[in-house]
Amino acid sequence: MKVILLQDVRALGKAGDIVKVSDGYARNKLLPGKLAKEATAGNIKALENQKARRAEELAAEKAEAEKIKADLDGKAVELKSKGGEGGKLFGAVTNMDISVAIKEQKGYDIDKKKIRIPEPIKTAGVHDAEIRLFTDVTAKIKVNVSI
Repeated sequence: MKVILLQDVRALGKAGDIVKVSDGYARNKLLPGKLAKEATAGNIKALENQKARRAEELAAEKAEAEKIKADLDGKAVELKSKGGEGGKLFGAVTNMDISVAIKEQKGYDIDKKKIRIPEPIKTAGVHDAEIRLFTDVTAKIKVNVSI
């Protein structure tokens, strides 16, 4: 019997795959457990439509990420922090601080988990940061920290 997997099943495949399994395994395990549904012509057509819609959504998300990258790439974000002598900061500048600064200065709401800093920012000056906007779209920005 051919079934469409609704969830990832170990040793069978990933969600959305069409696999051939024994009738008993499908009737007793996969179908009652909502792990799969029968691969009828209508279900296969619905799966193809769902995959096409998801591809369109991913293309739109990537286009939006490319637009944000074009606007942010190479730009600088200004941050003010408390510090002492020699340009040392009291504490460190975090991803959250950079995210808030980008939202205030550039208008983009970037999740703090998408911001990568090579090493903790503990001194005043210009530092590099990288923002992962999409799987293969990254923007590099400068973080200018002043006391």
